[in-house]
This record gives sequence, structure tokens and C-alpha cells, in this order.
Amino acid sequence: MATLNKSTRFFQPEVSKVFFLPTIASAVLAATRAEITAGTDVSGEIADLSGWQVRADMIATPDLASRFVSQIAGRTKAEQSSITFYADKTANDVRTVMPRGQVGYIVFMDGGDVATTGKMDVYPVEVAAVGKARSTGDQALQVTIDYAITRPPAEDVAIPAA
Repeated sequence: MATLNKSTRFFQPEVSKVFFLPTIASAVLAATRAEITAGTDVSGEIADLSGWQVRADMIATPDLASRFVSQIAGRTKAEQSSITFYADKTANDVRTVMPRGQVGYIVFMDGGDVATTGKMDVYPVEVAAVGKARSTGDQALQVTIDYAITRPPAEDVAIPAA
């Protein structure tokens, strides 16, 4: 019997990296090291993340021979996705890199930027909305960016060497 390898568990802060890349030439979304270097590391300004998962719809397939309704996998889609960033008092923050309408790629390196052995997920995006999360409580001003994911993301892509 096969067994699953024991995972090396980790806590994401100080490990995970998130980049915004303005361009990726590869049709399969395999960013080069030069494209990653030309992008912006936004990891240190992220307050929260929401979405960023690919899910599948299920299609019910009932038949007359059974009361049980079986299913088949249907279309896949990305969850509604956003990133909340900290705002700068003079607006010199993520809004300068990702204004509404900006197209590009959000790259997640969950295990860190580890060339050749690490993996990354690459989401083609358009910035749909840039909203300010104001509060009267003890919270810094934040900017929440909603993203339209424009085509299927590339998942578990090898991180390129330098």
C-alpha cells in the first residue's frame, strides 16, 4: 500500500511571497526569473487575502434506476478574489502599481521563492476595483483590490533559477 509522504509543515508569514508581474511571455504562464525580477514583490504590504482557489461546479446526473443522485465534475472557476493592502498616507502604495483596469499576473510562492524545487501559482488578472477600507477602530487604513481572473491560472509551476 502506498502512503503519502509526511509534509514539512510551515507557517506562512516570512515564508510566502506574492508578486505582481506586468507581463509573462509564456502561453503556459511559466514566468521567467527576469519577469519575476521585473515585477513587484507586494508580500510586505498584504494585510489579508481572500479567494485565490480554483473550484469545480458539480453537475447532478440522476437516473430512474436509483434514488441516489450521482454527480460529475463540471466547469472550473476561480473564487472571487481580492487582496487587502496597507495604505500610505500620501497614496504612494499599491494603487501606484495596480490601478483599476491594470492587467497583469498575481504570483503566489507559498513555500517562498525557492528556485527549481519550489512551486508557484500564476493568476492572470485585471484589477476590477480599488476600494478603501476605512475604520473608526484601531486599524490602519487599507486598500482592498478586487481582481477579475481572466483565464485559467497555472498551478504548481516550477520556480525558475536565477
